[in-house]
Amino acid sequence: MKETFDIEGMTCAACATHVQKAAAGVAGVTDANVNLLKNSMELDYDGTPETAAAVCAAIDHAGYGAHRRASASGSGRAAAPATERPGAAAERAVTEKLHQLVISAVFSVPLFYVAMGPMFGWPQPAPLTGEAGMMAAGLTQLLLCAPILFVNRHYFITGFKTLAHRAPNMDSLIALGSAASAVWSVVQLYRVALGMGAGDLATAHAAAHSLYFDSAGMILTLITLGKYFEARAKGRTTDAITALMDLAPKTATVVRDGREVSVPTEEVAVGERVIVRAGESVPVDGVVLEGSAAVDESAITGESVPRELGVGDRVTGATVSTAGWFAMEARAVGDDTTLAGIIRLVDEATSSKAPIERMADRIAGVFVPVVIAIAAVTLVVWLAVSGDFATALTHAISILVISCPCALGLATPTAIMVGTGRGAANGILIKSAEALETACSVDAVVLDKTGTVTAGTPRVTDVRLAPGVTEGELVRVAEALERKSEHPLASAVCSYAEERRASGEKSLAAAAPQVADFSQVPGGGLSATVDGAPALAGNARLMAARGVALGELADAAEALAAEGKTALFFSLGGRVLGMVAVADPVKPTSAAAVARLRRMGARTVLLTGDQEVTAAAVARQVGVDEVIAGVLPAQKEEKVRELQAAGHKVAMVGDGINDAPALARADVGIAIGAGTDVAISSADVVLMHSDPADVATAMELSRATMRNIKQNLFWALFYNAICIPVAAGVLSPWGVTLNPMIGAAAMGFSSVFVASNALRLRTWKPSARTADKAAPASELVVSVENVEVPAEVTAPAAPAGAPTTAEASPEAPTSATKREDETMTKKLNVTGMMCQNCVKHVTKALEGVEGVSNVAVSLEDGTATCDVADGVADDALVAAVADAGYEAKVA
Repeated sequence: MKETFDIEGMTCAACATHVQKAAAGVAGVTDANVNLLKNSMELDYDGTPETAAAVCAAIDHAGYGAHRRASASGSGRAAAPATERPGAAAERAVTEKLHQLVISAVFSVPLFYVAMGPMFGWPQPAPLTGEAGMMAAGLTQLLLCAPILFVNRHYFITGFKTLAHRAPNMDSLIALGSAASAVWSVVQLYRVALGMGAGDLATAHAAAHSLYFDSAGMILTLITLGKYFEARAKGRTTDAITALMDLAPKTATVVRDGREVSVPTEEVAVGERVIVRAGESVPVDGVVLEGSAAVDESAITGESVPRELGVGDRVTGATVSTAGWFAMEARAVGDDTTLAGIIRLVDEATSSKAPIERMADRIAGVFVPVVIAIAAVTLVVWLAVSGDFATALTHAISILVISCPCALGLATPTAIMVGTGRGAANGILIKSAEALETACSVDAVVLDKTGTVTAGTPRVTDVRLAPGVTEGELVRVAEALERKSEHPLASAVCSYAEERRASGEKSLAAAAPQVADFSQVPGGGLSATVDGAPALAGNARLMAARGVALGELADAAEALAAEGKTALFFSLGGRVLGMVAVADPVKPTSAAAVARLRRMGARTVLLTGDQEVTAAAVARQVGVDEVIAGVLPAQKEEKVRELQAAGHKVAMVGDGINDAPALARADVGIAIGAGTDVAISSADVVLMHSDPADVATAMELSRATMRNIKQNLFWALFYNAICIPVAAGVLSPWGVTLNPMIGAAAMGFSSVFVASNALRLRTWKPSARTADKAAPASELVVSVENVEVPAEVTAPAAPAGAPTTAEASPEAPTSATKREDETMTKKLNVTGMMCQNCVKHVTKALEGVEGVSNVAVSLEDGTATCDVADGVADDALVAAVADAGYEAKVA
């Protein structure tokens, strides 16, 4: 089982590594993931209390604290949130650091003045000047330094404790550096006293100039200043989860003993009657029992238009009633609500680790011991070279305080926290950090058809009338017959009739016709008597078998069938009234979504169990690269495996139970939010808006997050690679040295820089979802049950408009779309390239754009030239270079 543990005492990536190692070493533990940013650990273990206790003991022995997080109750009553509001923990951390900082600053300023004032010629109090004041000046520095050491004592407690357990962390570096300065200064203060007592003023004077109380105090103050800003920056990374938690109302109105009472939301029980008025938030998930209302569901679904609810409709907690009144029955409370599930997914994603973070953890795990070893070697070398212990100690302390495993440890989790938060804000729930990292490298997207690319619900798309028949007459008979049927297509016809009635169709306002002798004709349709006359509804075979002539409607039906639409004929008294075409319409954003994916360099595949004709018609509308029809669930998984074997990183997008195997097999499984529970549980990413455009948005977010992580890791490693040699005195022959106080300030602000860089992701926005129409695929392959046959690709079919009453016209010929042989050369000015690796990245990015060839990139000129096929937009070239991390403009 998986359980969350709260961890105390962690300050850097080395801490997280030691805690994880201690927990993973306990028998019964399968996996342990420690999150430094959230001070928590996700433990996968056998679930026994003995193992949990052993884990806590192992972590305590490693020098940290651990305790199991309280879980929600499993009763039908809502439980108090199992997770502390992240904002509260962040605010508490900021307050604690501010308190430490204020006290430290109050004593550090006079300490620095007294210690450094004589060097800068600042006026000093008379009792602290001259030879007579040397001892008084030293004691004053000691007294000013002591409160700073005390208020920051946790650095020493944790640092030396972890050092004793042979698991040193960042606090160990700080403790060693500050303690060494303080102890050395106390020794020198005794030398001052002994020298003055013996009348040896030269020794006393030399010792007085070797006091480092100011370094000991300022190191702690400057590090605390950095920690304060770091805590503020880290707190802002939890804004997404905090905002989600704040959506849930604090109270609910329930009916108990016949009276309405207001109770805390966590006290609402399953089955209770809950009252919601206009302006109030829905407290829990449930079903409307009485009344009606317009409910704003934008917080959950992203739909800006309020949804009208009536008796029997499901209602989701955290949505807001904008008008009306209704009573509902609570069906899901506490951790079972939709909102709680969203929060749980976001929390799990931010608690998991991406492969790139595990690499950073391994580096951090050996970082602190290596730094301590370097400091020790530096101390010995400088002592041997200069013979001056004070100089050697200064260099060693500088190394200890300037080294920063914090920046390395924060590089990845801060970016992942902000990235998953931005995803949640855009209706994209990313279940794991690994999925967030993998999505950036996806180059093949497999799309299920029904419910993913299409709406998933059949609708009437066309109406054709026989001569002399009005639409009202046809629809009136069609509705009368289909009301008796349970077929999905019957539902579409009845829904259409209701829409026409709502639009004011007068002929449908009259009383419904009388239907008798109703029966279903296997493989044909429906038969009945309507207002005393024989009536039929069904396919052309049924009409022919009953002697009903279709006339020109038969040709129109063939044309519609070529578009993947199902034609239903209706007759009354032996005379055909007309034809209604029903199809599962393509979602409005599907074509633009496919176009975005192709511009990003991803191959798109439509994979469906539907028939060839329907699949090809949908493919023509959305412009995918390949369509495979007539496949079984197992064959979907096989196709994903084939693409992976060919070297592709595959994302599978689906919504049904039959998609679950393929979703699990894919490198990134993406489930439509309106899909089945099985599909959602099998996926790595859930699209709450059920919009295929969000597939490209998820990939864009992944790329932006990974760019940010790589920037953070680069600066964290670059900082240490440069600063440690400088602190060791490598550049001393050229007069370049590093004071421990400056090192402490630099160390603190390196973490602030990394966290602040991650926060830039808060401003990330997806590209326009409907920027361009989908470009038709240059080559389309349609296969039925894995037998491939070439299919001509026609221009996308026009979207179904309002039903027409005109007679069917012969199908207009369609022109095939083919790849243009003509190409043209384009030149881009590229900025940001600094080496041949940059040239390779830009070249690879442009070659990844379909229709681009002969790419030549010049580092000296800062240009890129390439041959592009007709139809390749300039924006696609610029976007490809931008995704590689550079800027470009078409010359």
